[in-house]
Amino acid sequence: MEIILANSAGFCFGVNNVLKTIFQLIEKKEKPVYTLGPVIHNEQMISYLEEQGVVTLNSIDDIEKIQDKDVNLIIRAHGIPPKIYDKLKDYGNLSIIDRTCPDVRKIHKLASKKYKEGYKIIITGDKKHPEVIGINGECEDNAIVINSPEDVDSIGELSGKICVVSQTTFNQSKWEKIITKLKEKYNNVEFYNTICKSTIVRQKEAEEIAKKVDMMIVIGGKNSSNTNKLYEICKIHCKETYKIETLGELPPININKIKKIEITAGASTPDWIIKEVLQKMEELNKQAQD
Repeated sequence: MEIILANSAGFCFGVNNVLKTIFQLIEKKEKPVYTLGPVIHNEQMISYLEEQGVVTLNSIDDIEKIQDKDVNLIIRAHGIPPKIYDKLKDYGNLSIIDRTCPDVRKIHKLASKKYKEGYKIIITGDKKHPEVIGINGECEDNAIVINSPEDVDSIGELSGKICVVSQTTFNQSKWEKIITKLKEKYNNVEFYNTICKSTIVRQKEAEEIAKKVDMMIVIGGKNSSNTNKLYEICKIHCKETYKIETLGELPPININKIKKIEITAGASTPDWIIKEVLQKMEELNKQAQD
């Protein structure tokens, strides 16, 4: 059985950057470390960080619990709405460390600029995802959020200028279909493909390999947007596609039937989980040879 590990599997820059910062702060032991929301969509990594003393605050309301403490508060790669950031500044004891992904920050600036210029902002993505919530915050929560080409039909008549941006982990193929439909429906539209380059590379690589293998294993958190997109793409081209979060969820593999298998992983998947799955595959290969 041939085992292929996607070159793009694992942490993206944004996730790697925020985790690097957290581990540096843990090592210094100067102040308690808190994060506003889970910094990564991976339960195993969150549990590990909790063991190291890192505390996850689920919402801005939880800040009240630490208002009298001198702590480091990490803003995760997804970013936050400006009104939340302004509220955090009211707490003088907080050392705010903003680790919003540079690509996400660019979208914030673009959406804010266009909104102030009178454009109606359309965001392609999941309206409940923290990244999309942050971008929408730059438009006073007045943006239209759509997640599929079919959603274009539900948008009413829009007068004036329109600006379209995307969640960084959106499906590239779906983006292109949405753009086609929007062009057919509206005239004065500006499109900015703000899907992260690493996301596009990860999706294209997975798609190409999925066409050539007998089985695909996509590793990532259940709530990871980019992992779910990878699974959707791979499933189209390889029926034997499985999404797992840990080694324990690995499906049975008939090594006599499966001759070629690819492993890819979302941007929030730790290296150690990928290595565990790879090691298990290698053990199966060894058993077949014995």
